[in-house]
Amino acid sequence: MNDPALLTLGATILTGTFAVAGVLAYASGRAQRQALVDRLSGSAPGPIRTAAGRVRRFVGVDRRLRRTRLGRTIQLRLSATGLDLTAGEFLVYVTAVVVVLWLIAASTLAPFFGPIAGLVGVWSAAIFLNWQRQRRIEAFINQLPDVARLLANAAAAGLALRTALAMAAEELEAPAGEELARVADQLTLGRSVDDALDELAERLPSRELIVLVTTLVLANKAGGSVVSSLRNLTHTLEDRKETRREVRTMLSEVNATAFTVPLLGLGSLILVNSSNDGALARVTGSPLGQGLVLLALGLYTVGFFVIRRLGKIEV
Repeated sequence: MNDPALLTLGATILTGTFAVAGVLAYASGRAQRQALVDRLSGSAPGPIRTAAGRVRRFVGVDRRLRRTRLGRTIQLRLSATGLDLTAGEFLVYVTAVVVVLWLIAASTLAPFFGPIAGLVGVWSAAIFLNWQRQRRIEAFINQLPDVARLLANAAAAGLALRTALAMAAEELEAPAGEELARVADQLTLGRSVDDALDELAERLPSRELIVLVTTLVLANKAGGSVVSSLRNLTHTLEDRKETRREVRTMLSEVNATAFTVPLLGLGSLILVNSSNDGALARVTGSPLGQGLVLLALGLYTVGFFVIRRLGKIEV
């Protein structure tokens, strides 16, 4: 019993047994964690499909991109636009467009315009996301009178606000139906009404939605005649809907002018280079020519933003 060799051998065997058990437990836990991550992220074996049945592309790129800050930012912007795209798909498509624009500009105009066309492609992608988000906000604002009417009818019938929101999500089409369904899901998971509605107002910012959210939050906290408030709000939203439509119609010519001016500049470059082959390559071959071209592009950009700002009226 007191033999040091036997004690050492027994301690070694016991230590090895614990080490093997620890390695096996770690490997099993890691495999379970990866299986859970794959199941939650939709990276199970086989093609991943959307709700519409479309196969997801570039799943590996999307999985790696989501771990970065850029990927999370892109995904947040995409979630506000309603586009059925992942961050990986959007990045791959934008990269392909940038490469194509770079090659076309470098071969058609001059090599100096290749990087400029690439930057324009990235900038256009950001503008597209903002435009799509604004378009979704406008569509949601147009549905707000129906949202307020449904909530008022549900409140008049004695339904709770959570039930009224779920019912409105089923009755309305996208985007209001999708956004209210997201709010109803958050409420089902135990989130408070105030937080869920505040997140909705941050995701689709507009004065009309802020008024509706404030009315619902105050009614949920303090009670009161929420039915009459929602019905009065319905008439107000209808009037603002008509006003916004009239203003948008009057400003359509200004918005068209803002996009026409840069296109005229691009057309003049193509015309100069086609009438005198290699003219742009010779102009951009010196630092002075490059500076003048950049100055002209900057002036066109300033003109675009100035015209857009003059045609922007808050209703």
